[in-house]
Amino acid sequence: MWRVDIALFLVALAAAVLAVTALAEKSGLPAPLVLIAGGAAASYVPGVPDIHLEPEVVLIGLLPPLLYATAIQSSLVDFNANRRPILLLSVGLVVATTFGIGAIVHAILGTDWAVSLAIGAVVAPPDAVAATAVARNIGLPRRIVTILEGESLLNDATALVSLRTAIAAIGGGVELWHVGLDFVRAAGGGVIVGVVAYLLVGWLRKQITEPVFDTGLSFVVPFAAYLAAEKVEASGVIAVVVAGLLLGHRAPVLQTAQSRIAERMNWRTIAYVLENAVFLLIGLQAQWLIADVGDSSLSWGRIVGVCVATLVGVIAIRMVWVFVARYLLIRPGPDPDSGEEPPWTYTVILGWAGMRGVVTLAAAYLIPEDTPHRETLLLVAFTVVAGTIFVQGLSLPAAARVLNVPAPDPVADALARATLLQQASKAGFKALKKQEYDDPHGVTALVKQRVEQRNFAAWERLGTKPGEEAPSELYNRIRCSMIEAERARVLEIRDSGTVPSDVVSEVLAMLDVEESMLEVASDTRQEINEAIRRRPPVGDICPDLEKYPVVETAEEPVCQACLDEGTRWVSLRQCLVCGNVACCDSSPRRHATLHFHETAHPVMESAEPGEDWRWCFLHHLTA
Repeated sequence: MWRVDIALFLVALAAAVLAVTALAEKSGLPAPLVLIAGGAAASYVPGVPDIHLEPEVVLIGLLPPLLYATAIQSSLVDFNANRRPILLLSVGLVVATTFGIGAIVHAILGTDWAVSLAIGAVVAPPDAVAATAVARNIGLPRRIVTILEGESLLNDATALVSLRTAIAAIGGGVELWHVGLDFVRAAGGGVIVGVVAYLLVGWLRKQITEPVFDTGLSFVVPFAAYLAAEKVEASGVIAVVVAGLLLGHRAPVLQTAQSRIAERMNWRTIAYVLENAVFLLIGLQAQWLIADVGDSSLSWGRIVGVCVATLVGVIAIRMVWVFVARYLLIRPGPDPDSGEEPPWTYTVILGWAGMRGVVTLAAAYLIPEDTPHRETLLLVAFTVVAGTIFVQGLSLPAAARVLNVPAPDPVADALARATLLQQASKAGFKALKKQEYDDPHGVTALVKQRVEQRNFAAWERLGTKPGEEAPSELYNRIRCSMIEAERARVLEIRDSGTVPSDVVSEVLAMLDVEESMLEVASDTRQEINEAIRRRPPVGDICPDLEKYPVVETAEEPVCQACLDEGTRWVSLRQCLVCGNVACCDSSPRRHATLHFHETAHPVMESAEPGEDWRWCFLHHLTA
């Protein structure tokens, strides 16, 4: 019967997670904070069972899939570009925090140094889930999010090795060279196991391309990599991260398009449920942790004092470390998004985004049960987790606004998207010319038309005035209405039983894919409309773009070529060499591009009010 009770509890837990998350998102509150508060309140409700997070459940059951889900979505290129700050935070800061907090706990509780350093290692690593969940929701700059993700992917390994060493020291002496050997073996062994896992999975994916098999294989990877590394006394955390980063980076080569879509959606769902379940489970620890502390031989003054001092200590040590690391150890180069050196305000936000999570609680339970004042040390870990998430998590959005730390610019992203599509199309058309084929049915013209329509839609997102329906938007509206009618008819035929169910499912899936693409395009357009008038200048990124000065634009610019032909334009560009105004590539006639081919004038800029972006025909770049 107890198995049924466990199953019921898990179902209730999942339902509570989804319900609370939905309510939090609807009310605009951060879901992690609401879940922790709700879990803490629920822990005092009669009938709610005491939940004790076992270290094995967290470190083997929850940590590998959460790390893998983050790693496969992280950019290996961005990770490598920011490796110095990531390593300084994931290794240097963890070690500094371990000793700093160890000194605080030793001074207040009088515990021996091994125990004090053990709790220091427990609270040292910020959590991958907590940090990035808050950072992404408030829209921090991508470089900050990349550093936070990279730090939180690797710092658990440093903290767990430090904790293992401190626990070993509790039972006896540990020589310094053993500590160094542990770090080398954990890091090096984890990398080797991760690379082996990547090579093996990559080989299997090339042999079997079935999306169901591929997705099932991806569910095995994080657990297999973690357990294999731990079996050889290496870092399972590093093994999972390395395997995830490499497999995510090589996915476009190793997997089919269907497999990538299936894996992406499945891991997004898994991460969503597990991440939010973790925050609820953290809150559910509150009641029994506080009750156990009531039996402690320590006074409440010392208990509260060590909890508050530790919380303040982890925040203060991180703030000091990030400024020391930036101004004494590294000199950050220009941000790839803005082209400017990150201001000091970025460093403040990076320091303030040091939320702890479930790994800290799980690691605390690894401290031996006969350790003096263990119940107080567990409460210290809980206080740091809840305190950093509430204090820093609640204030982080306000801090970002006060310090004027900008979110990624939707208009800059749209420019980059259109530019990338233009360059990709250029390569595609070049490949098309090399092919030899007979085309009596005009297939080549159809291919070119579809590629150009895709590119036109990307430029329309930039060039159409807010409030004015672009051709692609009109297409979306008409096509969505058609898809709704098509789906209704397919469902009628399905109910009649005259068509095989497999065929019906395939047709419905085709309609779903098309509709989802239209929805993404519509959401992107709305985001750009909101940001288009407050977009800061991106800066010049090629010699031609910075060579030509701005020219005067008429108050009501027109495309004279369109007027002469009796056609309509969507958006206008202006030549920065001769001042000619012509319609953009989002317009049917594309007179601006024709002007370039006739004159070789390289740079055009938007002639629409409130827009300041430029386009270089020679280098296919925007600014």
